[in-house]
Amino acid sequence: MNERQNGRGWFASPANVVLFGFLAIGGFYLIAEHWAHVLGAAPLLLLLGLCVGMHAFMHGGHGGHGQDRDEDDGAGAKGRKPPDHQH
Repeated sequence: MNERQNGRGWFASPANVVLFGFLAIGGFYLIAEHWAHVLGAAPLLLLLGLCVGMHAFMHGGHGGHGQDRDEDDGAGAKGRKPPDHQH
């Protein structure tokens, strides 16, 4: 029987509960002991997050990477006028 059939969840096993407890305690002490390092890296992590977010969201309406250059040259590949660009 798997977990879905017998209705027992992930926490049904005592070993999983103990593992979760050790991970929680270890995570707490890791953050508590290295809090100065976390705060020191926060501005850089914020800047990195902003750059990644801007890169992801700014490509949303323009097709992203891999778009053909012929479409962006103003005349198009077949001499057609591109549609109006509006935001």
